Amino acid sequence: MKRKLGALEKVDADLLSPATTVLKRGHRSNLQYKIRRDPTSYKEDFRSQYSQYEAQREIFMQASASATDAGIISFRGLIDFVAHVADCYPTLVIHFPDDLISLLNLHHESLEPELWEKVVRSLVLLRRKDIIDSPRLLQTLFPLLISTHSKSLRTLLYQKCLSDLRTSNAKTTNHRLNRTFQTVLFNLLTSDKTSSKGIWAVKITRELWKRQIWTDAKAVEIVKEASLAENEKVVIGGVRFFLGGDKEREELEDESSDDDAVDMGKIKHQIGINKKTKKKARMMENAVATVKRKERKKKQPHPLNFSAFHLLHDPQGFAEMLFTKHLQNSKSKLNLEQKLLVLQLVSRLVGLHKLTILSLYSYFIKFLTPRQPSVTSFLASLAQATHNLVPPDILEPLVQKIANEFVSEAAAAEVASAGLNAIREICVRQPMAMNDTLLQDLVMYRKSKDKGVMMAAKGLLSFYRESAPDMLKKRDRGKEAAMGLRSGERKEQRFGEETVGSIEGLELLERWKEEEKQKKLQAQNPEEASDGEEGPSDDEEDDEGWEVDEGSDSDSGGWQNVSSDDDADNAISDNHKPPKKTKRDTSPSTSQVSEEEDDETKENAVQRAIQAADKISTLATTRILTPADFSKLQELRLAASVNNALPASQRKRAAAAHQAALNRHIDDPLTATEIEGLASLSKRATKDERIASAKAGKDDKEEVRKSTTAKRKERKREQGKSSTNREKARKKNFLMTLGKAKGKQKRSLVERGKVLKAHKEREKRGGKKGNR
Repeated sequence: MKRKLGALEKVDADLLSPATTVLKRGHRSNLQYKIRRDPTSYKEDFRSQYSQYEAQREIFMQASASATDAGIISFRGLIDFVAHVADCYPTLVIHFPDDLISLLNLHHESLEPELWEKVVRSLVLLRRKDIIDSPRLLQTLFPLLISTHSKSLRTLLYQKCLSDLRTSNAKTTNHRLNRTFQTVLFNLLTSDKTSSKGIWAVKITRELWKRQIWTDAKAVEIVKEASLAENEKVVIGGVRFFLGGDKEREELEDESSDDDAVDMGKIKHQIGINKKTKKKARMMENAVATVKRKERKKKQPHPLNFSAFHLLHDPQGFAEMLFTKHLQNSKSKLNLEQKLLVLQLVSRLVGLHKLTILSLYSYFIKFLTPRQPSVTSFLASLAQATHNLVPPDILEPLVQKIANEFVSEAAAAEVASAGLNAIREICVRQPMAMNDTLLQDLVMYRKSKDKGVMMAAKGLLSFYRESAPDMLKKRDRGKEAAMGLRSGERKEQRFGEETVGSIEGLELLERWKEEEKQKKLQAQNPEEASDGEEGPSDDEEDDEGWEVDEGSDSDSGGWQNVSSDDDADNAISDNHKPPKKTKRDTSPSTSQVSEEEDDETKENAVQRAIQAADKISTLATTRILTPADFSKLQELRLAASVNNALPASQRKRAAAAHQAALNRHIDDPLTATEIEGLASLSKRATKDERIASAKAGKDDKEEVRKSTTAKRKERKREQGKSSTNREKARKKNFLMTLGKAKGKQKRSLVERGKVLKAHKEREKRGGKKGNR
């Protein structure tokens, strides 16, 4: 015991020099550790170190340029020491945060990089210890972020600002802090619209939006002001937020859900077969905690993450200001690529909110030529800006120009395919933008030898068969469209007419529910159901065609009137044989009858459609549909689709296309890739591309040809599992098994019998451990 006390006294004597009380190198962390354990006993030691810090700070503040390297290193170490133990002596270090803040504000440009980094990290450490609050830290760091010229310092300050905002909103949303900081960012953008400092407001807002920390309309207003600024970098930063911010948020959410995936079976297997250590035990505890956290997250209600487009206060005014300021203005400093981004934003706003900016469509005219760079992006923007409230006389010249410039016999196949796809996307949103003559000319391209052009023309034809079959020729309408026109189910849609909101295929769900109800009733009362369903016997059906005269008497001696043989034959044939087809009677009476019958069938069809519509509305308004009902409705809709009549090879492709169309949301943008569409089919592949596709197909074939055992081994290897003992013995080195084989050869007959008997007993028991 005396030795230990003596050793401790020696360490304390080494820590402090009796003359100067300056900490020697390497002992500051030891003193810090002791202060953390017993603050009261080492209070005087801390005071001496704090007084040294104050003395060196005064010297540095008076002459920061003449400071030596040794003095800076000592000053940096004292700042770090005081920051780590500041929570142990809150009354002594009450002015320490103010000193660091003033040091940063006055000398941040002349400070050594390591020193200002230490000062910033010390302030963040004081915030974690709750010595200073979050607003004070952000008010200190953010002005430095937008004013400093040091790239490394900007990176550090940006990271610390984001980290503090995320920490403050980790458990619950700190609305007060968020509102304060959002006001600071908004004022930064509105105070000077020509400055490039606003880019930091866009970066911070975009990152917090992606992390789902800021999801309110105030954050969207900040980026809206950035999009209307006069600095190019700030404008493009705000525009890119609207075009890609929501997608980034979804991707980050998917990545976080994938990263949280923990294979508990794999961890348990490794712990069971490997040596038990504290590290393995901690790994198991962390895995269990992660799984529990995921389960809690699943049970929480899903947040309503609205798109940034839906949180805009005045989308009409915003779109008009963007268009007039950045696109129509001849003094705009944006280049073509940047203008294209702004145009995509304006077109998405117009298409999503159904805005009216008539001058936007005339702006597109000069860009609709095949020689225009990024012409597919312009075509996609034009299609996005189209909706059913745009006047057709404004869109018709644009469609005509696309047809003239892109779709012709002299144009390349890729150009014609892109033009047809663009026309189709425009007409999907406004079918009245097409006239009959142009449509009939474009539909003729379905006979083109090029596959891309042919499929694009067929897509346009199939759309007009559904929406406006009366614009097509009779031979192009198809069976369903022709029957719909005859029955009156398909009518010409007028401009501005909105379809009545209803759930597609709801009558299928109603019919299925009625059938299920009947099945339940039959299961409960099978006897009544069988009695009620029992029809007439075969004998009764045979006798239905004969009439027996009960009043006639066979014994009467008078003559009876009997019909001729021809009449009897006709009567029998009418009762037992189907009527033969006869030539249509062209007399006026028969034609009049047929016209009346056609009118009656049309009236009946219209009445059936009205009754079906009433039935749907009744079901939709009298019953709350559950998620199970909607999933069943999806099944019934797919089962009743026309795709079931297709061959098996085409059915899968059509079902995939139908599912992709259903999955596409109204907020999803229309890209240039979708306009190009099947142009890749028209372009001939080079030799290298054909070799690469052949190699890819070869790899796929090899994957299919793998045996079940090989696939099982690969699956086990991916899961981190080992092979079985039998597989290990099979792969064992031959020289290692040679001694065992020689021993087997020297066995006597009695020994072989014992081994065989033990083997049989082990098999009955279920293996060596009896676990089979």
